[in-house]
Order: sequence, then C-alpha cells, then structure tokens
Amino acid sequence: MLDKLKGSKKKNNKDSPPDLRKNGEKESSDVGSKIQDLVGKISGKANKSEEKTSRDPAKKARPMPKPRIKPKGDEKIRLKPKDKPKKPVGAKGGSGGGPFGRKMPDDDQRTIIGAAVFGLILIILVASGYYFLVYAPYQETLQDAKATKLNEINAYFKGPLAVDPEKQALLADIDAGVTPEQVLSVDVIGPATNSWRTYQNQQLSTKKDTFDRVMIVYSTDPSVPEQAASGSQKNVIMKASEAQRFISQADATVLANMEIQTPDTVAVPIMISRLQAAGGLISVGNMVDVYLRVSPEEEQAPAPNETEEGEEAQPAQTTQTPASSTPQISGATVLAILRAKDSGTIDARVSKSQSFSVNELISQSQREQTSSADVEQLLRAAASGGFNEAETRALLQNYGIKLSDFERTSNLGELDAQYLLLLEVPRENVLFLIQNMDSIILTVPTQQAPNWMINELKTIYG
Repeated sequence: MLDKLKGSKKKNNKDSPPDLRKNGEKESSDVGSKIQDLVGKISGKANKSEEKTSRDPAKKARPMPKPRIKPKGDEKIRLKPKDKPKKPVGAKGGSGGGPFGRKMPDDDQRTIIGAAVFGLILIILVASGYYFLVYAPYQETLQDAKATKLNEINAYFKGPLAVDPEKQALLADIDAGVTPEQVLSVDVIGPATNSWRTYQNQQLSTKKDTFDRVMIVYSTDPSVPEQAASGSQKNVIMKASEAQRFISQADATVLANMEIQTPDTVAVPIMISRLQAAGGLISVGNMVDVYLRVSPEEEQAPAPNETEEGEEAQPAQTTQTPASSTPQISGATVLAILRAKDSGTIDARVSKSQSFSVNELISQSQREQTSSADVEQLLRAAASGGFNEAETRALLQNYGIKLSDFERTSNLGELDAQYLLLLEVPRENVLFLIQNMDSIILTVPTQQAPNWMINELKTIYG
C-alpha cells in the first residue's frame, strides 16, 4: 500500500521490502510533508519541518533505517570467533620452555624425568618397607593384645555376668587402646572379682537350706565348656559361714567357675574295710572326701593288623578308670558308723602273782582280773530292758571310737574289721558311690579334722 502512496512498484523483485526512505529529488513522494502542509494551511501555522529547515538549512532529516531481511529456514547467523593472540616464541610459558627464553636440551630433560621417576620409586619403596616392617607388625601386636584381653573378659564375664556393666566398660577401654602396652594394662580380674563376689554373696543368702548349708558346684578344668564339663564337675557341701569366708578370699578365676546351689542330699549306706574307712578313726559328724582307687592298667593286645584270610584283628577291650587328683565327692558327712560284731566279743584275763621264801617263811601275793563279755549281747539286754539302760549307755557310750582310739594309742588294732557307714552325699553322686563301693577311699581333710587329729597336729608342730 505504501508503494501505491509513493506511486512506484518494483516489478522485478517481489520479495524485497519497500523503500520507505525519503527521496530528496521527488517531493511528491514525501507523504508526511504533504500531510503536514495540508494541516498547516488549515490551521494557519507554519510547518515545523520548514522552520527547522529555515533555521538550519545544512542539517538534514535523519533517514529511516532500512528493515533487515529475516533469514529463511533454520539458517542462523554465526559470529566469527576472535583469533587468540599468539604468544611470542621464547616468552615465559611459550614453546621455548626455558626460564630465559632458551630451549632446554634433551639430555637435561631426560635427566629431570629420570630423577623424578627414581624419586617416586624410592618413595614407594620406603613407604612399603615402613608398612611391612614397622606398621603391619605393630598393628598385629596390637590386635594380639586386644584378642588376649577379649578372651580374658569372655573367660571371667560369662553366665550371669555376660551383660554386666563392668564388661561393657572394659570393652570400651580395650577398643580405645592405641598401643599394646595400653591394652595389656587394662585390669580385668579386679572388676571381675568384685562383680563375682557381689553375685555369689547374693546367691549364698538365697540358696541356704534349713541347716544353714550350701552346696558349691565347681569344675576342675575351667578350659572345658560348661556343656561338656559334666565329668569334671565336683560338689562340696559346707556351712554358709565357711562359704562366705571362701568367697571373700577367692578371686574371679575361682568364683567364675563355681555355682552355689541348695543341697539336695541322700544318706547312702556303704560297707567298706578299715583301710577304706580312714583307718576306722572317724566318728559321727566328721566330714570326709571320697576318692576313687584306680586299678592297674591291663595289658592291651597288639594293634589291629590284617590276617592271612583278610580279616582284621580286633584289639582287646580294656576298662580303665581315669585317675583324678581331686576327690569325686567333697564334704560328705558321716551320719552313722557301725563296727563289725566280732569286735564286740570280749574275753580278757589279767593276773598278777608274787611269792617270797625266807627261812621257810613264805610270802605270797596274787592279783587277777578277768573280763568276759559280749558287747552285742549287752546292747540287746539294755534294749530289751534287762539291764539299766542309763548305766549301759554310760558304759558303752562311743564304744567303737573308744576302741579305735585305744588301738591308735597302743599301735595295735584289728585291721581286718569291717565298717558300715552312712554317708550324706549329693543325690547325683549316689549311683557312683554304690557302684564303686569296693574301690573308694575315705579321707579326712585337716581343715575339718576331728579332735584327736587336731591334738596330734598341735603336739607334732608345737
């Protein structure tokens, strides 16, 4: 439409935009000026463009910019990147490489590279040597020390004390150790002893029986696990006061491997010889330990070998009771002791005679004591009411122990006497005592010795 106003058409180029710039040679094409002249004539005012032209005839109006042609398709105008300035050869950081613009010789470059490689290898060798010769053995020693202390903690803090707060504190101290000396200096047995004493004293007050006794179950081999320690477990019955004194004197190595239980005992009668009955010098109320007498080993048959017929020879079966340095039963109480009836037959006669002869004068003196009795018959007579029971009891009180005591002081006794003892033992030891009656030996511990043994020890040792 602007082309029509200008009165010109471009026939050759249809796509080119119209030229809106003012043409100074053709005044008819200036539509703006024509409109301004028309308005000026109507209003009676002069045209501003003419005034400006008259004022400054040398200054021309600014032409309208020509519109830019939008590129077709996806073509985009790309700006050409600026060329980076090239550094002069020989300058610092340039291709010359030298600090003063000189190129370094190839031999010097090889020397520097070789020195760098050698230094790197030397550093690796020194680091490896330090690791394998110093650091690794030191860490291994530290871990061994920690493992030793952990095993010690697990050996003492077990069973009821497996979750004791002292155990957690000791584990934290061991983990915080940075040197083997610091780890090994952690005291484990001290806190473990205090914890076990507190626990065992609590058990002692709750496990006493009506006779103020407790039974202590202990293991003779602490290294054996508790599940497989039935063969090495021992029992001992003692008074509560003695057990308390024992707990106050023992440490964690003993207290951790013992258990306090309420006594469950049975009175078992056994028939044994005088040798087995502690020489017959025991009385009612004594505490004895029961040991098992081990028989000699039987000869074994040769090792199994292949016979001519291809049959394998079987070795001879041997039955051997394992020896033990500890008693099978500790603290068994003698409830009753009976001596064989033959020891009660008495037929004794003591006579003494004296005679003098001087000038047919004879002086003669004679004394004779005769005793013949059967103690068993006297007991029967007293029990049946034939004799005075009180007198008979006074005469025959502790006849057996008196007889044994006289035999001890005279160093002469009836060695083939048989004894029937009634022993109080834990229930789990009854079968063992019955089956091994012919092989057991009773011993008397000196800590619980009878009065005659205490007197003899005092006499011997002053």
